[in-house]
Amino acid sequence: MSAVHPLGTLDALQFDNSFVNTLPADQIIDTNSRPVDKACFSPVEPLPFPGAKLVAYSREMAQELGLSPLECESERFVKIFSGTELLPGMQSYASCYGGHQFGNWAGQLGDGRAINLGEVVSKKGQRWALQLKGSGPTPYSRNADGFAVLRSSVREFLCSEAMYHLRVPTTRALSLLTTGAEVERDMFYNGNPQMEPGAIVCRVAPTFIRFGNFELFTSRNQTDILRQLADYTIRYFFPHLGKPDKEVYLQWFNEVCRLTARLITEWMRVGFVHGVMNTDNMSIIGQTIDYGPYGWLEDYDPYWTPNTTDAQGRRYAFGKQPEIAHWNLSRLANAIYPLIEDVPALEQALALYEESYQIAWRDMMTSKLGLLAFDHDIDELLFQDLMRNLKNGSIDMTLFFRNLGNLDISTSNNHQSLDQFMHMLSDVSYLEKMDSQLEQSFRDWFLRYCERSKQDPRPADGRRKQMHAVNPLYVLRNYLAQEAIEAAEQGDNKLLHELHEVLKDPYTEQQGKERFTRKRPDWALNKAGCSMLSCSS
Repeated sequence: MSAVHPLGTLDALQFDNSFVNTLPADQIIDTNSRPVDKACFSPVEPLPFPGAKLVAYSREMAQELGLSPLECESERFVKIFSGTELLPGMQSYASCYGGHQFGNWAGQLGDGRAINLGEVVSKKGQRWALQLKGSGPTPYSRNADGFAVLRSSVREFLCSEAMYHLRVPTTRALSLLTTGAEVERDMFYNGNPQMEPGAIVCRVAPTFIRFGNFELFTSRNQTDILRQLADYTIRYFFPHLGKPDKEVYLQWFNEVCRLTARLITEWMRVGFVHGVMNTDNMSIIGQTIDYGPYGWLEDYDPYWTPNTTDAQGRRYAFGKQPEIAHWNLSRLANAIYPLIEDVPALEQALALYEESYQIAWRDMMTSKLGLLAFDHDIDELLFQDLMRNLKNGSIDMTLFFRNLGNLDISTSNNHQSLDQFMHMLSDVSYLEKMDSQLEQSFRDWFLRYCERSKQDPRPADGRRKQMHAVNPLYVLRNYLAQEAIEAAEQGDNKLLHELHEVLKDPYTEQQGKERFTRKRPDWALNKAGCSMLSCSS
């Protein structure tokens, strides 16, 4: 008879490691960097870190797993999620995948610094894969060491949880720990390496399978493994599609296209820039995955990228994200072609992505502006003119939409509302002063917006509630994350914890938290970590 463990404890976690029990494994047990052939994963254990300490954890994610706060604050929790000990039932491994990086095929990539602990099936029947990022080398580490530093780990922990509470599909973070060891990193790849505190984040998601998992096996003409992986993915994460065959594979790809369209729309809604949309960083279930050199759009600039590696080409800039997602989906279509062998059908699915995104973006903008329904004859131009003005005016995207919702435009006196609007603009612009032509363009737009809003008559409070439900007040501004990082590197986690709590309720004004709503200060414009980042971990 198996032991009965108290609810809320680590021992009560029920592991069902479908990935390793279903798919082919690497037959070599060795963490040296090397090609791994005919395998979906390599068995590997995390390195122990006896000096690890808990920095933060997500109560919400812990609750999903069935873990109590008392358990999460225990020494055993630290040992497990630093990789120092493994629970019974855990089968640790690193995934094998490839990918296109910055538009070029990069070959085998894989989990270079992420080690999966196994899959927990919660009391609700939800499957959660647990993954430690920064827990040591794997066969996919290439020239890296498999570790992560505190600055990137703080950013991943905070952002993944912030995105969840913003209602953006995302992987989650259970815990953030320091390892007690130091890691050498050259933050900007400029020949100035420094020692930084090491850290580990426990990521959580239904699955970490990416587009690149499928690409690798097709590139190697290993259709049998490609089929096994596709069948596994459909069985566990798209079970409603039924038993896999050519038609089901096509239905599956259609659904991946729709999920990806929804994901990108949500990024655009809140002003999130992923920064490195390589195909190995695209989740097969349509979640935000791999928080590296991401950033939050402050002044509205569709050409802004947070990634120093992308500074010249700006391939992954904010405004290009919908286009790049389509490009990535076309690479996935090429990868699964051997299972479907129908080019027109795959092209039709890619067209579905474009159509789905356009409809979702239109509906998203309609909601952000507090309109009840999209009017094609008026709204298309209204949206375009607004985006142009926001860019020309260097307008803080988050504050603009939030404050627009606070204006009462139900009055018959549009010019009284116009005065309030122009005053608000001066508060949310990063320009010292707008020229008269730009001011007039904003005035014209606002008066059109007022007239358009009158087509949807309702109390001002109803419009405000709609807008505040989709336009957040609190986002993980780049400078706030950097301030939290710098304090944490000095052993002070107070700001990190406060920021974590504020970001749990991003749509509701919180008393005493005004500092988290302020636009970017001048000192942060070009400061490392606040403006652009590298892929360095």
